[in-house]
Amino acid sequence: MKNNIALVVGATGITGSSLAKELIAAGYTTYGLARNPHTHIEGLHPIAANLLDENALQTAFEHIHPTHVFFTTWMRQDSEAENIRVNSALVRNLLQVLSPKKSVQHVALVTGLKHYLGPFDAYAKDGFLPLTPVREEHPRLNLDNFYYAQEDEIYAAAQRDGFTWSIHRPHTVIGYAVGNLMNMGVTLAVYASICKATGEPFVWPGSAAQWNGVSDVTDAGMLAKQIVWAAETPAAHNQAFNVANGDVFRWNWLWLQIADYFGIEAKGFEGGKQPLEQTLEGTEDIWQNIATLNNLDEPNLHKLVSPWHTDLDLGRPIEVMTDMSKSRALGFTAYQSTKASFIELFEELKAQRIIP
Repeated sequence: MKNNIALVVGATGITGSSLAKELIAAGYTTYGLARNPHTHIEGLHPIAANLLDENALQTAFEHIHPTHVFFTTWMRQDSEAENIRVNSALVRNLLQVLSPKKSVQHVALVTGLKHYLGPFDAYAKDGFLPLTPVREEHPRLNLDNFYYAQEDEIYAAAQRDGFTWSIHRPHTVIGYAVGNLMNMGVTLAVYASICKATGEPFVWPGSAAQWNGVSDVTDAGMLAKQIVWAAETPAAHNQAFNVANGDVFRWNWLWLQIADYFGIEAKGFEGGKQPLEQTLEGTEDIWQNIATLNNLDEPNLHKLVSPWHTDLDLGRPIEVMTDMSKSRALGFTAYQSTKASFIELFEELKAQRIIP
């Protein structure tokens, strides 16, 4: 892979940072693009640029000729119409800037289960509930969705420039990152740490369907492995793939496993949702005290948690799991224990002084 030059768009996020490490280990020369790129990943070459500024992109890539481009980021807006406008532009602008170089061989895009469940404005609501497990051949919903808009930008650029592509649809990515918009693992770790400090129970925030139903999630390392596999496997080119850990579970089991890890009391579903966004409201000072007492790196609660997104996932009115037969049939055989995903993340958060 010594002649392959990878560009990870969103290299500071859960998916992007894990993918950058996977690519570096596989021998790619790897660049990480972000507005404020970190340099803590050994071997990663950071690029600071705003994807909405084509002139800045032209300057940033004047001497860089990526062979592989991996989109792992998005920007949250106030409406789905704005999500479409902005997030399609992120993809379009970069591929237009790279187009004259004729260097790009493959482009990968990470989206997710909103492809099947609908955008934030209509997420998992009556009338838009798919049959589960969700499968890649399910048709698009008759709804505006920025995932669809991003895919269409990839398809158009591939037709213009002749590169191959892959689309990856994880289910709730679990991995290490701070300040991420959709971070269930860190959100639950911080919530559990607050429960331990205050003596309050670890209360299930979501629906009965999620509490009792079968589910799966996607470890960031598993997602990274599938993305690299698809880039390197000709039979996987120009296709979309679901990706999850390979096991299934019920939250009425996993919730207790998480509580046991932190040594706290768990409370399950008891007749209605108890959203984390409300539960964590007003706990800023509690977290700041926890951070001070334990010499933690981030005392600002809101830079760590994303309760709105955790509430969306855990509040769905149906059980949701993904079918991975398509990539399995083509030779992708990686597997990850979901319980281990959470425990390994919690251990990393402790090691990095994010939680006590």
